[in-house]
Amino acid sequence: MPKPYCINDFPHLLIGIQRSLLSLMILTAVGCASLPGKQKQSAPQPIPPELVKVRAALEKYQDPIEAVRDGYLSMVGCMEYPSGGVGIRFLNTSLMSTVANPYYPPILIYEPKGERLQLVAAEWLIPVAMGISDRPDLLGKPFDGPMEGPHPLMPKDFVHYDLHVWLFKDNPAGLYSPTNPTVKCPPTLAYRFEEEPPRLIKNQPRG
Repeated sequence: MPKPYCINDFPHLLIGIQRSLLSLMILTAVGCASLPGKQKQSAPQPIPPELVKVRAALEKYQDPIEAVRDGYLSMVGCMEYPSGGVGIRFLNTSLMSTVANPYYPPILIYEPKGERLQLVAAEWLIPVAMGISDRPDLLGKPFDGPMEGPHPLMPKDFVHYDLHVWLFKDNPAGLYSPTNPTVKCPPTLAYRFEEEPPRLIKNQPRG
């Protein structure tokens, strides 16, 4: 079983992730520059009233350049699992906290659509190394986990809890499912990864 980072190692881990993301962004800078702009998409599925304001607050990130301006960095890789796709994550490490803030998710999720990126979901992620003692929740919904980091975009020993919320695209698997069977990564995409889901880690704090 991977050994979680201790709290003293956490800042160094985030710096390493940030450096890796910046390196990947340099390789894909030209492609990313062609992605701004809002696009039409089907109306999302009905969501609980408490999430309506959350979706409205994140609406501006339909334009991925707005996300970059607010500190989100593309993780570049498009992830697919046997149960469905996730898409491309944009990560903002400065928004990681021991308490989930509904209006400031650390991760935004985009699906490649031709030459553009379409916002489909948000993800709240809390590393175990931040010292949490109970299972976190978002507006009363418990997080999934704890689990390994999603390989190859994060170290496997980046043990964390997370919760996906498909605010901008219908998900037949459910609003809070970690994957969406309708999300696809184009086969021609250079950074497309078909992986097994992150392994759950036992003997961690539970709420």
